Amino acid sequence: MHAASIETLIEKFARFPGIGRKSAERMAFYILERMSEEDASQMASAILDAKKSIHFCSQCQNLTDIDPCRICGSQKRDRSVICVVESPEDVNAIELTNEYNGLYHVLHGALSPVDGITPDDIRINELLLRLSDTAVKEVIMATNPTVNGTATAVYISKLLAPFDVKVTRIAHGIPIGSDLEYADKITLIKALENRQIM
Repeated sequence: MHAASIETLIEKFARFPGIGRKSAERMAFYILERMSEEDASQMASAILDAKKSIHFCSQCQNLTDIDPCRICGSQKRDRSVICVVESPEDVNAIELTNEYNGLYHVLHGALSPVDGITPDDIRINELLLRLSDTAVKEVIMATNPTVNGTATAVYISKLLAPFDVKVTRIAHGIPIGSDLEYADKITLIKALENRQIM
């Protein structure tokens, strides 16, 4: 039995993805027992400031504090390629490779009929608008290799058929450093399908 304000704090933390009740309790008690009032106030201010200043880039739909975002606004990026991803975290993951120099489009989700997520709930229309008035030559579908991610990639690729663009899909297969015996059947199938000449 916690005080009402502690219970409210726990409930708020438990709303975060991947945070269960126990983790939410630990976070709440860490703030109450170990954080100074000044640190707690700064944390609350940081959350409010981010909520006020961060918005969607008008071009790629990524989260940004300027418009267009730094990637869309850069003259050093290859504007003939757009990499379609599900989330801003996916943009960061690809950027960390230092291997991709094109633009992005963030869907903010994937199609999921079970969860009631339809094409109108993610940023597909914004992608189509970008293609209608740009010189894009290739769209890379980099949605997650899940049932929903794959269905989203297939759905978007069909919508892009009328456009004069090449639609590609990132390869899937065995992760570096893992053993074949631990790979699931679908991963092995994809690894065989996406094999390359050595």
